[in-house]
Amino acid sequence: MISSVLFGAVALAGVLVVLYAWQLPPFTSPIQSTENAQVRGQTTLIGPQLSGYVYEVPVQDFQFVKAGDLLVRLDDRIYRQRLDQALAQLNVQKASLANNLQQRHSAEATIAQREAQLQNTIAQSRKSAADLRRNQALVTDGSVSKSELDVTRAADAQANAAVAEAKATLQIAREDLQTVIVNRGSLQASVANAEAAIQLARIDLDNTRIVAPRDGQLGQIGVRLGAYVNSGAQLMALVPERRWIIANLKETQMADVRLGQSVSFTVDALDNHRMHGRVQRISPATGSEFSLLPADNATGNFVKISQRIPVRIVVDDDQPMLERLRPGMSVVVSIDTSTDGDVPPDPTVP
Repeated sequence: MISSVLFGAVALAGVLVVLYAWQLPPFTSPIQSTENAQVRGQTTLIGPQLSGYVYEVPVQDFQFVKAGDLLVRLDDRIYRQRLDQALAQLNVQKASLANNLQQRHSAEATIAQREAQLQNTIAQSRKSAADLRRNQALVTDGSVSKSELDVTRAADAQANAAVAEAKATLQIAREDLQTVIVNRGSLQASVANAEAAIQLARIDLDNTRIVAPRDGQLGQIGVRLGAYVNSGAQLMALVPERRWIIANLKETQMADVRLGQSVSFTVDALDNHRMHGRVQRISPATGSEFSLLPADNATGNFVKISQRIPVRIVVDDDQPMLERLRPGMSVVVSIDTSTDGDVPPDPTVP
């Protein structure tokens, strides 16, 4: 009897140990932990927008920089010449535009002159027509000879021809003015194009100076003085002070994980120093869904593998050794699912 009771007690103790070891009811813990977690940061890869020879590298490996600090300067002689060329071209186009204005004034003056000439020829035509009518009336009584009448008729015909010529000349002058007006629009577009070319040349010249986009610490400098670099080549990396944690929890651990819950984590590189934070965001899908080749389980053979869901954790401010966190460091994360709190906002990024 005693041995049976003892055996039952040992068996019960064994079951309880197994339940506790696997955190099964009634020993379920509110703490969800994982070693699959790393420190992350907004690492910016620095590269040129232009190709050219490196003229100056005033920074060193792992140097702290401020936004706007010069990192690399390319040889800018060609780009300065291009800017000077664009400025000269703008002056040429402006001169052409000014000349067009002068041409318009000249064309308008020519039209005024042609209009005056037309009025004069019209007056002459009216006079010759009146002379012709008078002579035609006088020729019947012999006051005017037929030869004089013929002269008057010729003068009237010449006057009418002069009117037609004056009208044609005036029309040509008006068309010349219209041509000048149309050309002005083209010249104005040429001036605008030259001004845009200047802006592009200035942008290229400014881009020969590669500056820090924000405050942070540089990685290793991958460029040397005198080297030729291509547009888009990676020269160095800039890591700002902002840090956070990405913890990849198993899907079976996510039932009670909520935004704003308290988090503690230890950092391997800092002798397991414990720090604190809060759950800020939870990934909308498992990590495998974002892989280049997502798994296809509709092939017949299926082995169930526990998926992991990334959880973003913001690190609390004003903690010892906070400044020693580096992107890529391994951490062990523990989320207390029994807590709640406000969702931490994103800190302001310079």
